[in-house]
Amino acid sequence: MGIGAGPLLGPYATVDVLTGGPAAGGAPSAVSTPERRSWAWLGLLPFLAFVGIFLLLPTFGVIRKALRAPDGGFTFRGMTDALTSQKVAFINSVWISLVSAAIGVVLGGLLAYAAATARRPKWLRTLVTAFSGVGANMGGVILAFMFFSLVGRTGLATKFIKYFGYDLYGHGFDLAKPAGLITVYTYFQIPLMVLVTLPAIDGLKTSWREAAANLGGTPWTYWRRVGLPVLTPSLIGGFLLLFANAFSAFATARAINQGVNIVPVRISFYLQGDVANGGSLPFALATWMVVFMAVAMTGYVFLRRWAERWMR
Repeated sequence: MGIGAGPLLGPYATVDVLTGGPAAGGAPSAVSTPERRSWAWLGLLPFLAFVGIFLLLPTFGVIRKALRAPDGGFTFRGMTDALTSQKVAFINSVWISLVSAAIGVVLGGLLAYAAATARRPKWLRTLVTAFSGVGANMGGVILAFMFFSLVGRTGLATKFIKYFGYDLYGHGFDLAKPAGLITVYTYFQIPLMVLVTLPAIDGLKTSWREAAANLGGTPWTYWRRVGLPVLTPSLIGGFLLLFANAFSAFATARAINQGVNIVPVRISFYLQGDVANGGSLPFALATWMVVFMAVAMTGYVFLRRWAERWMR
C-alpha cells in the first residue's frame, strides 16, 4: 500500500504509510557510507626520507655555503666569481653537452625510428632496447677503458686509421679534449635518446599516415604537418635531458684525465684538496650545476607531459 512519493523520491517511487520509508519494490534510498581511510601513502615515506636526506638537505647545504659571505652574511659574490674564474670550464661543459646532446638526438632518434617501424626481423627492437638500457647507464672507468682501447694513442681504431695514412693524434685529437669527450659521451647519449624517443614514435598512429595519403599528401607532407609536430616536444625534451646528462657527467671524464677542464671535475679538484683554501668556490660551482640541472629537467618534464597528449 503506497502513495505517490512526490518530487523528492520521484514520480514512480512509493512510500510505506506506516514507516514513512520506501515501500518494497520502490527506489532504494541512497545510504552514505563513510570513506575508508587509505594508508597506501605510507609506502612513500621511505622514498621521501631518502630524497630529503640525500638530495634536499645536501642541496640546501651547498647553496647556503655558496651564498655565505666571509663575515657570515649573505652575498652573490661567490656565484659571480665562480662564473668569471671558471669561465673556460663552463664553456667546455656547455659546449660538450650541447654537441653531444645534438648528436644523440639525431642518431638516437633515427635509430629509435628504425627499431620501432622495422617489421622484420622482429627481434631488432628487442635487441636495440636491451642494448640501450645497458649503454645509457654505462660510464666511469669501464667506458674510459673501452675508448682507450679503441681510440687511445695505441688503440685499435687509432692504429687502423693510421695504417691508411691518417694520424688522429697528429691532427689534434685527444680523448681529454672537448672533441674526445664528445666522442665518448655519444656512447651513452644515443642509447638514452632511443629510450626517450621510442614511446613517442609508438604514438604515431598508422591511421594518421593513411589519412594523409588519402588526402593526397606525400610522405614529406605527412612528416612536415603531422609527424614532426607530434615528435617535436619529445625531441626537444630529449635534447634537454641529454644536455643535463652530459653536463653532470663526472666519472667518465675523471677516469680519462684528472685535468679535464669541465665543471664537475673542477668541483672534485677543490673538494678533494683543502676546502678551506677553495672558500665558497666549489660550492658556488655546485650551485650553478644545480641551476643548470633544474632548468633543463623542468623543461624536460613540461615537454614530456605535452608529448604524452598524443600517446593516450
